[in-house]
Amino acid sequence: MNSLFNMLSNVDKVVIALIIVAIAFVISMLFTLVISLKMRGTKSFFITSAIMPMIVAAVVSMVSIFLDDTTSGAVRIATLAVALGLVRFRSANAKAEELLLLFAGIAIGLVCGLGYVVFATILATFIAILYLLLTSVNLFNGKRFDDEKMLKITIPESLEYKEVFDDTFAHYLKSNELIEVKTTGMGSLFKLSYKIELKNKKEEKAFIDELRTKNGNLEISILPFVGEDKTL
Repeated sequence: MNSLFNMLSNVDKVVIALIIVAIAFVISMLFTLVISLKMRGTKSFFITSAIMPMIVAAVVSMVSIFLDDTTSGAVRIATLAVALGLVRFRSANAKAEELLLLFAGIAIGLVCGLGYVVFATILATFIAILYLLLTSVNLFNGKRFDDEKMLKITIPESLEYKEVFDDTFAHYLKSNELIEVKTTGMGSLFKLSYKIELKNKKEEKAFIDELRTKNGNLEISILPFVGEDKTL
């Protein structure tokens, strides 16, 4: 499998680079569209996934033009490392699969940038198909986390939190797990964080009202649970 730089040796290298960037964008757009069929990500993530390979391809293709055949392997590796070091992204609450697919986008753009667009197409297709298959079957855990919530309760330091909520939890919740305890208000208050799953979503207000009678009407919040999605 030859690189486009070798196949189109009679064409200006800058023109070839532009062709590579365009192909990288088409491949990444198709890749992102396929992934979006199964993944519930943010709009900003999908935009990043669609554009990042094109950016990487542009950087790498320019490096490929800059480095001629006489350049030593060590210099090539060092230059590529510096160039790719410029391609960075931030993700405060990134899920493991989002990071995985962003790195896949970098790989696709890198291969395209070197001119191996056929291989990049095959790689993107394989990753997309594999992702769809693995997310469609209960191969690993199979458990859905859509119904899990993060419950945060503020209580006075005098309240024994180990048992005080047990009856309320048993009545309203399918499951609960205490995952964090920390002090606040100069040590006069405790903030408890639970991973919970309600038996009936319609009883959420009643659940909060009953908790309020036990924590002295201090702050209570229920949020989507994302704690375990922040790490690989």
